[in-house]
Amino acid sequence: MLSHVVGARDEALLEITIGEALDGAAAKWSDRPALIDRGQDVRMSWGGLRRRSDAVAAGLIALGLAPGDRIGIWSLNRYEWTLVQFAAAKAGLILVTINPAYRVAELEFALGNSGCSALVFAPSFKTSDYCAMIREVAPELDAAADRQLHAARLPRLRRVIQLGFDPMAGAIGFLELEALGALAGPKAVDALAASLDRNDPVNIQYTSGTTGAPKGVTLSHRNILNNGALVGRAMRLDHEDRICIPVPLYHCFGLVMGNLACLTSGAAMVYPGEGFDPLRTLQAVAEERCTTLYGVPTMFIAALEHVDRAKLDLTCLRTGIMAGSPCPIAVMKQVVERMHMSDVTIAYGMTETSPVSFQSGIADSLARRVSTVGRVHPHLEVKIVDADGSTIPRGVPGELCTRGYSVMLGYWNDPDQTAAVKDADGWMHSGDLAVLDEEGFCNIVGRIKDMVIRGGENVYPREIEEFLYRHPAIREVQVFGVPDDRLGEELCAWVILHSGASLTAEELHLFCKDKIAHQKVPRHIRFVEAFPLTATGKAQKFVMRDLMATELRVAAPETA
Repeated sequence: MLSHVVGARDEALLEITIGEALDGAAAKWSDRPALIDRGQDVRMSWGGLRRRSDAVAAGLIALGLAPGDRIGIWSLNRYEWTLVQFAAAKAGLILVTINPAYRVAELEFALGNSGCSALVFAPSFKTSDYCAMIREVAPELDAAADRQLHAARLPRLRRVIQLGFDPMAGAIGFLELEALGALAGPKAVDALAASLDRNDPVNIQYTSGTTGAPKGVTLSHRNILNNGALVGRAMRLDHEDRICIPVPLYHCFGLVMGNLACLTSGAAMVYPGEGFDPLRTLQAVAEERCTTLYGVPTMFIAALEHVDRAKLDLTCLRTGIMAGSPCPIAVMKQVVERMHMSDVTIAYGMTETSPVSFQSGIADSLARRVSTVGRVHPHLEVKIVDADGSTIPRGVPGELCTRGYSVMLGYWNDPDQTAAVKDADGWMHSGDLAVLDEEGFCNIVGRIKDMVIRGGENVYPREIEEFLYRHPAIREVQVFGVPDDRLGEELCAWVILHSGASLTAEELHLFCKDKIAHQKVPRHIRFVEAFPLTATGKAQKFVMRDLMATELRVAAPETA
């Protein structure tokens, strides 16, 4: 039997826009809870969420934004994030979700590459001063007449909208934007509805690539709305459920598997706070009586440390998703037993497939859920191929390829990179090594590319290498992942210095600080005279990884 499976098609896909789905949710569950933001003490019903989203959409239109324009959002989890998500969809805008860990260079690239006309941002979070970073890329903001920006480095960026109170010079306050839209009324939003199509692009998410430059994964209403719906269906969600969402909204885990799964099932979105805190997450579950909890394995590991000490009633929990990196078997068992998540599921996918293509079912045995990523999602087709592109027999590892409604439209303004991963027949080549068994369950066994999954975050060594090459003392550098008990993998850099140059690990860490996102800074740094090479002179990262694992005395964890 060949490694080729087709998902069920017993229920039709949704052929509507996200805005139409919100209107439907408001009509069906008008007074039921839709969004609970505990960090900001804000609660909205589905009817209220629709009204406020429409006001924000009308405000964006009043500022001069038109269908097809890109609007960036740079913030952690806040209720305004979701209002902007739905408002952008209603106004025909393309939401560019920007990683809150980005620093100046990464922010400038994302805004410039996507050609954002507007940016919505939070003023700060912990040590991240977003106002200061925006001023660095757009110093003209302080003198922007009528708050119309004309920035030399970002010529398309016209409007900057700040969350919270007391907006900085040149920025529009979010509450002012919402009030502007409420005053204008919904006419402009309603007038656009008929012109919007389910196949229109609605979201750009930046994912790093092996070439070093992040790529803008462009997704349609149809892509992500259906993926959210099918993720929810796999967990049997309905309007009585509440999903605790501590995972970031800028990522598919939060905005698709979280927000859009709620939108299509009527379940409530519960945000414990802006950033992840394990105790605060458990308190949100207990006090809001959440039935569903999301997280990457490291989040669940952190939460388990508090379960017994906190003495919270978690019996309300039933299901959820653990995804983002390989799931340690011992952790999965503890989540089921100590957190009462008997129906917890495992999901696998990639941003380019909206994201989920495999998910375990709540009826699957625990053994299946801890040893595989489940079976193919409905309305998708998957095959596993060899290096020549031929479909291989079951039980044999090869590259996983996906075709169907969820495959991205392409990388924003990058047809060459798109063609490199999405072939003429519509197959998305994942770069992941996988095995299908006789019953169609999938096991991810490795990665063709050098991608490192650090605590659920995909990190690409080439991008980090290119940054480190900027240091004048570095002649050559290789970055790779090493096993880590807490995060799954950590970054390690092997560095060869120029003759006569000197550099310490502390100095290199300081060089990276505030210039690249913290998860991209190598934890382990070794200065070496040479790299292990193949006969053709290519660096052997797997040899370096093995040597480091031995040196650090870190054994690879047992994983699903």
